[in-house]
Amino acid sequence: MKKNTAWEKYSNGDINKLNSLANDYKKFISNNKTEREIVKEVIKRAEEKGYVDLDKLIKSNTKINVGDKIYVNNRGKSIALFVIGEEPLENGMNILGAHVDSPRLDLKANPLYEESGFAYLDTHYYGGIKKYQWVTLPLAIHGVVAKKDGKILDICIGEKDTDPVVGITDLLPHLAENQMKKEASKVVEGENLDLLIGSRPNKDEEDKVKGYILELLKDKYNIEEEDFLSAELEIVPAGQARDFGLDKSMVMAYGQDDKVCAFSSLRAILEIDKVKRTASCILVDKEEIGSMGATGMESNFYENAINEIHMLMGNDSYLATPRTLKNSYMLSSDVNSGYDPLYKDVMETNNASFLGKGLVFSKYTGSRGKAGSNDANAEYIAKLRKVMDDNNIDFQISELGKVDIGGGGTIAYILANRSVEVIDAGIAVLSMHAPWEVTSKADIYESFKGYVHFLKEL
Repeated sequence: MKKNTAWEKYSNGDINKLNSLANDYKKFISNNKTEREIVKEVIKRAEEKGYVDLDKLIKSNTKINVGDKIYVNNRGKSIALFVIGEEPLENGMNILGAHVDSPRLDLKANPLYEESGFAYLDTHYYGGIKKYQWVTLPLAIHGVVAKKDGKILDICIGEKDTDPVVGITDLLPHLAENQMKKEASKVVEGENLDLLIGSRPNKDEEDKVKGYILELLKDKYNIEEEDFLSAELEIVPAGQARDFGLDKSMVMAYGQDDKVCAFSSLRAILEIDKVKRTASCILVDKEEIGSMGATGMESNFYENAINEIHMLMGNDSYLATPRTLKNSYMLSSDVNSGYDPLYKDVMETNNASFLGKGLVFSKYTGSRGKAGSNDANAEYIAKLRKVMDDNNIDFQISELGKVDIGGGGTIAYILANRSVEVIDAGIAVLSMHAPWEVTSKADIYESFKGYVHFLKEL
């Protein structure tokens, strides 16, 4: 079915709203490149809208009532928000779920070394990347250093105009004959993704350049070499999100998989005050490496939060949370690969997602024979179609490339395994998993509106 782009229906008023949303998005994604930064920003925005920390309600044994707004901070790296609806919680929720981690480079536990007059930081890449894309870029260091005395140091180097940047060098073409004969996956090896961070020697040290870096780290950031053992430092592209295209119709930014859906989901739930069914938004860590760990979707933090809410609403049945999940609907808000005419040989055009044509529903993801996918139920998709059509939301239904080419996964199956009705619903992205990705402002706007109506009307 051929559809026009969403741009063709917009009035001047729509364009103004679209640009306002896009400008907020560019600021959001530029200033929050890691999961910890995202969670801090979400808490700030949520509290401004009247949300209260569930831990405070638990400690004070405060009763939860219809209309209350609650957030659950899971170790500063994932978060869930709830707007309590008029119907009993056991009747189910409408849930938006996205992930806030993105492909990047992480520092190893013992990263700092000197070689031939240069100081380096050793890295281990996180998530699925094309390693060759990460060389010769200005890179920034974001994260935390946990000191033995309990202090947590927030680190951000490379984003201000006055900051230095770091980077990974590459071989010049004149000497790269053998390198250019390698497979793309081996042109740059993982162990060669080491950051060049300095070249100035310190006279008094054996490793003179490393010694100078250690002196600088101590004086400016209060970091000792051993502090790297308890640090989480992420290497990401330095720089701000930008308008992309001469017509400014798109956004180029780092980490749009999946921060573009996280932003749209967050803005949607912050938009609503009263709902019939309880509305929820989950923003989680670790999706890019399998959703495992205490801050990933595979953990039980979300179910525990629902249990606690039931208790504070006077329902102590051990079946309360399973019943809530069984009666819930979820949009697993994750991106899809946008159709790229330069690489159309891997796309099946009748079932591809196109930039500018709105929110992308994916009935299933997985790979080849749908392995590892959720495969949403037809009845649920019909309900979603009605909500979208009733509210003039542009949407499309897509797969991730041709059948035997590849595939991917999201957090959809995890909640589906708890009996929630789930479908993937996100935004088309060009150059997914590259240091800089591209999305359409129209898709961000349509997705935001679609998420709002899903929370309010399903």
